[in-house]
Amino acid sequence: MDERRRQNMAYEYLCHLEEAKRWMEVCLVEELPPTTELEEGLRNGVYLAKLAKFFAPKMVSEKKIYDVEQTRYKKSGLHFRHTDNTVQWLRAMESIGLPKIFYPETTDVYDRKNIPRMIYCIHALSLYLFKLGIAPQIQDLLGKVDFTEEEISNMRKELEKYGIQMPSFSKIGGILANELSVDEAALHAAVIAINEAIEKGIAEQTIKTLRNPNAVLTLVDDSLAQEYQKELWEAKKRKEENARLKNNCISEEERDAYEELLTQAEIQGNINKVNRLAAVDHINAAVQEGDPENTLLALKRPEAQLPAVYPFAAVMYQNELFNLQKQNAMNYLAHEELLIAVEMLSAVALLNQALESNDLVSVQNQLRSPTIGFNNLDESYVERYTNALLTIKLEALSQGQDNLSWNEIQNCIDMVNIQIQEENDRIVAVGHINEAIDEGNPLKTLDTLLLPTAKIKNVDPDYAQHYQDVLYHAKTQKLMDSESVSKVLWLDEIQHAVNEANMDKDKAKQWITLVIDVNQCLEKEKPSDILSLLKPSMPNTNDIIPECADRYYNALAKAKEHKSKSVSAEGSWLKLFLQDKYEYYYNIDSKEISWVMPESYLPKESWLMAKEIEAFWKGYKQRKAYSCRRQMFVDNTNSIVKIQSWFRMVTTRRNYLSRLQYFRDHKNEIVKIQSLLRANKARDDYKTLVGSENPPLTVIRKFVHLLDQSNLDFQEELEVARLREEVVTKIRGNQQLEKDLNLMDIKIGLLVKNRITLEDVISHRTKLNKKKGGEMQILTNTDNQGIKSLSKERRKTLETYQQLFYLLQTNPLYLAKLIFQMPQNKSTKFMDTVIFTLYNYASNQREEYLLLKLFKTALEEEIKSKVDQVQDIVTGNPTVIKMVVSFNRGARGQNTLRQLLAPVVKEILDDKSLTINTNPVEVYKAWVNQLETQTGEASKLPYDVTTEQALTYPEVKNKLEASIENLRRVTDKVLNSIISSLDLLPYGLRYIAKVLKNSIREKFPDATEDELLKIVGNLLYYRYMNPAIVAPDGFDIIDMTAGGQINPDQRRNLGSVAKVLQHAASNKLFEGENEHLSSMNNYLSETYHEFRKYFKEACNVPEPEEKFNMDKYTDVVTVSKPVIYISIEEIISTHSLLLEHQDAIAPEKQDLLNELLESLGEVPSVESFLGEGAVDPNDPNKANTLNQLAKTEISLYLTSKYDLGDGEAIDGQSLMIKTKKLIIDVIRNQPGNTLTEILETPATTQQETDHAKDMVSRAIIDSQAPEEMKHSQSMVEDAQLPLEQKKRKIQRNLRTLEQTGHVSSKNKYQDILNEIAKDIRNQRLHRKLRKAELAKLQQTLKALNEKAAFYEEQINYYDTYIKTCVDNLKRRNARRSIKLDGKGEPKGAKRSKPVRYTAAKLHEKGVLLGVDDLQTNQFKNVTFDIVSTEDVGIFDVRSKFLGVDMEKVQLNIQDLLQMQYEGVAVMKMFDKVKVNVNLLIYLLNKKFYGK
Repeated sequence: MDERRRQNMAYEYLCHLEEAKRWMEVCLVEELPPTTELEEGLRNGVYLAKLAKFFAPKMVSEKKIYDVEQTRYKKSGLHFRHTDNTVQWLRAMESIGLPKIFYPETTDVYDRKNIPRMIYCIHALSLYLFKLGIAPQIQDLLGKVDFTEEEISNMRKELEKYGIQMPSFSKIGGILANELSVDEAALHAAVIAINEAIEKGIAEQTIKTLRNPNAVLTLVDDSLAQEYQKELWEAKKRKEENARLKNNCISEEERDAYEELLTQAEIQGNINKVNRLAAVDHINAAVQEGDPENTLLALKRPEAQLPAVYPFAAVMYQNELFNLQKQNAMNYLAHEELLIAVEMLSAVALLNQALESNDLVSVQNQLRSPTIGFNNLDESYVERYTNALLTIKLEALSQGQDNLSWNEIQNCIDMVNIQIQEENDRIVAVGHINEAIDEGNPLKTLDTLLLPTAKIKNVDPDYAQHYQDVLYHAKTQKLMDSESVSKVLWLDEIQHAVNEANMDKDKAKQWITLVIDVNQCLEKEKPSDILSLLKPSMPNTNDIIPECADRYYNALAKAKEHKSKSVSAEGSWLKLFLQDKYEYYYNIDSKEISWVMPESYLPKESWLMAKEIEAFWKGYKQRKAYSCRRQMFVDNTNSIVKIQSWFRMVTTRRNYLSRLQYFRDHKNEIVKIQSLLRANKARDDYKTLVGSENPPLTVIRKFVHLLDQSNLDFQEELEVARLREEVVTKIRGNQQLEKDLNLMDIKIGLLVKNRITLEDVISHRTKLNKKKGGEMQILTNTDNQGIKSLSKERRKTLETYQQLFYLLQTNPLYLAKLIFQMPQNKSTKFMDTVIFTLYNYASNQREEYLLLKLFKTALEEEIKSKVDQVQDIVTGNPTVIKMVVSFNRGARGQNTLRQLLAPVVKEILDDKSLTINTNPVEVYKAWVNQLETQTGEASKLPYDVTTEQALTYPEVKNKLEASIENLRRVTDKVLNSIISSLDLLPYGLRYIAKVLKNSIREKFPDATEDELLKIVGNLLYYRYMNPAIVAPDGFDIIDMTAGGQINPDQRRNLGSVAKVLQHAASNKLFEGENEHLSSMNNYLSETYHEFRKYFKEACNVPEPEEKFNMDKYTDVVTVSKPVIYISIEEIISTHSLLLEHQDAIAPEKQDLLNELLESLGEVPSVESFLGEGAVDPNDPNKANTLNQLAKTEISLYLTSKYDLGDGEAIDGQSLMIKTKKLIIDVIRNQPGNTLTEILETPATTQQETDHAKDMVSRAIIDSQAPEEMKHSQSMVEDAQLPLEQKKRKIQRNLRTLEQTGHVSSKNKYQDILNEIAKDIRNQRLHRKLRKAELAKLQQTLKALNEKAAFYEEQINYYDTYIKTCVDNLKRRNARRSIKLDGKGEPKGAKRSKPVRYTAAKLHEKGVLLGVDDLQTNQFKNVTFDIVSTEDVGIFDVRSKFLGVDMEKVQLNIQDLLQMQYEGVAVMKMFDKVKVNVNLLIYLLNKKFYGK
């Protein structure tokens, strides 16, 4: 029996599915999947969203429906975004007011947890929409549809899987009535009364019950009482019949009162139906009366349920509906007919209105509207339809017709379609004609010309060949025209060619007639007829002079006689050339014509042809005119000469005066043009200087003044040096402050844990304040005067140190080897102090360039010697990678990280509602804590679970899914911020990534591109960005106030984002212990591809030489020498390390480093470095003084050991520089085309004088320069030489340089000129880069000052905190969160009233879990008194056994909350009492805080 009942339930549910399917198909006008597949087909929510669009189009549009064509669903199944469709359906139902009691959950649909609930909701929605008049009523198909036993059994199994109670579909009407009713009881009573009245069959009584306000019925018309009674009685009988069928398979308890009674919605629906029929009758009557106004009012009645009508088209509604009515056999229009007709007529009315207002856009939209129902309308021709309709509309208005009818509009559309078809046919015909022309077949060309669709006029079939020739020639000309867009002949061109061919035919007949008549006249010897024959053939008859008739005849006769003498064989064919390209043949005997040479062609050679006849009379006329004019010139020679002379003079004078006046009128414009020409010349010269491989001397001479140093150059160099010193010093100071603050953090942390005494912390605080106020001045305000501040004896040593550090700075191989010789912990310290100091933390272009060269050399060395596998770079901790990341995250790259990540990280931190926890166990514990805290009852759930067990709880899965969705959304923001900010990534970091990729590829040529890019990603993301995302407060990504910190939830959110990005960057999917996150694997793959492109593009950077414009001469041409700021201690430490590892760093004895170390000797002490007298030997604090002096910074101006000295140059490079300076001095004052020409040409006295003045001016400028920027003595002496002596010295130097291969006399020393041109270009770039460096240094200094201010604020905060601790120390001893104490209360303490519980009561509440060595039945003898102390959050708990005080403990609410956060569920009090932490917190909150 039970089995049968389940089968019946499955069958009934299948019927409900079929009902929902058919109803949705009617609403959507679309076919849905079969009934047995409907549940699965609805899961993606597409059909539900389309249904929402049907009843709430303002809420849901087609664009908002995800995967509307279901292409993605068919290809790869469900996607999480499909849930958006279900959500839109739920919101749409909410917007129309369907009670929420019917709504399913999103997971019921998407995860198929409760599909029957969704079908139940669709049934409720159908009834509700039917009541609103929006949709038809759903059918009752129970017992009317058949399903196979297999289908029913399968559905029964599916329903058993759901494990849910089947919703009662029969109770939907009652529930809907209850939910929507204001007064449920009154509505129910009113509906019962209506049903009873219907049963009685008395229409008057029924209408009274329908009028009852409690029934909430609308549009009830007393005059339709009988119709209401009849319709309602029939509906009630149908429902009773269906109820009897259902009761066979439904138990008595499940039956509903409304199974046999009509619901309020059903009653209203039947009233609407009767009203609609009555309204249709009224409309038909009004149409028959013929009054447009009455017809319009009848159509407007809401009971008619017709589309909107428009008053301005009342006459059209009347006429058209009247015509339709007459066409109907019953002379009556049903509601469906009226609905279609009114909808179409309203659309026509709107179309007419748009035509009247000349609104083209509205006309086109109305034509596209499906409601208007036009046939054969092609949307691609809507504009053509619109233009044609506008024309017809204007004609109709001119004839007094207000509106175009539907038929007239349809006829217009058909007419346009015919025109378009004819145009298309004509285009096809044109194509055929062009194809025939190309084939060269005259007959085929003739056939295509005669095509009716082509409509070519005046085609004569006898001239097919000529048509072919003319058309072919026209097409050939068009193909040769480069400006012609089309390469085919169009219709007008074809017609023109045909007309041209016809004209040729007429012209040929005219000339043939002339030839025959003239020749026959000559043969018959009739001179009197010659004029009458020539005149008709001439364009201008006045050209034929009657007086010359005899001469014409004689000349022609003579020509014919001459031509006849040479004729041997005479034929009958005449040949003409038309337009000099077409041949025309005529047979004078047979009158036959041909456009091609006939096979029997034999010309009549004795006759004069047309051109010969024309040439005779034209030549005669021209000769006569020429003779007359020549005779006139001979007779008037003198006069002609005078006229020509006068005319030339007047013309020349007029032109001169006009041009002179023009210049005066446009004086300003001429000046501008001249200025522009000069500017263009200068620009061209500069382009030659910059772009030419061998710029000429004349161009270089124009720009040598750019090499001069001005006062502004000196001031900017000094400002750069000052700022650089201040930046380096500030970096050192901030590093020291940061170290001390970190140590203070540790000490305070140990204080909290009672590991050290408060006095230790106070001692460190005192030291910190001293550094802040006094001792730090040593680091920040040391008088850095370089070697001039030291004793004379130590000068030589420091000069050697300057040369040593210059060598280390410019030759990266030494430091690269030194780094790998030291232990890692020692190399890290050496790197942070000495190396970055040596390069001034890359505070300018030169030092950044050199530091990058060091990184490159060291990285290549490390990969070459220490990397055995590709993955060693990722799994290990390479020293150079660590150096690069440390440097770029330091003062130089910190601002970049801040720009990259600060906005998006701040957004994550500011989102207080954001919670991301992807650990199922933690989510589970938090959920259990929440349950117990809210209810105050012990949870029956276990406290310790595994990940798999936690995931079995739906609540955990839901929270986990929400976290994953939040995680994906937030990760997208961070990813977009990173990828869109590639240009912000430091150049140095990108270059090292490029070096890393190339070095790995070189050592491991088999490595794939993916492997290489993963290594690049490990550097750029994991090592550089990832820590800053996890701990933005630790890397100054965000601003933190003193004492402020990121809370654990925020930290976990950031950590989750970083974890996802880390997996994506390395293309590592979530597996194993992270299997619960596998739904993100597709997202990880997509993100990896984004990262891959990002890493690949990041490596696309130029070399440092190109980026910074550096070469081997850069240090020589710069104004100021490079300077570093380094402490004595660091100098001594570096010296010691170099000596210790000298053999490994410089194994060659001749190495320059060995020479410098030998000059320096042993490692000096601080005292010996400073020299005697630097420290008082009797000073009792000598050690402390030396320790402070060791930290004293000095400035070293780095120089090469082989810079130019006071004598001659040592090598070719320095000699080249010296010679360039001399050449520049010479070419300033002596011009010439080549350097050889200048050197061989003696200087004039004026040139010597100008040169001497220039040298005096330079000496004055040099005297104003700072000491470290002045030229060497040899340079100054060379500058004072006279011009001729300089030229001789240049010649000697050039001969030397030619011997060393630096220059060549064969190309006139162009090499040295190229070097001068390069110096000029570099000088401009140097000035530009110096200005940029100034701005960057100022920005960096500002950031460092802000950071220093933050550290000082942090010191003040710690100071306040420690003072508070001292005050508390004085007041009482520090207290632990739980302290054992057997004594009574402190005296004078205010105590609140204690709260007393027995152990049994606490055990009953679940707070107490057990007491060691005590049975449960003894709990009633144990009492606990809980008292709130004077300190907020501190509670005393006393225990008593049989009334005797036993022990006391103190509880701190903050410690309990910390335990709860850490997931500690159970704790011990008195070392024996086990309590539930969550419920204890709940108890304290409830009793003491009222929570």
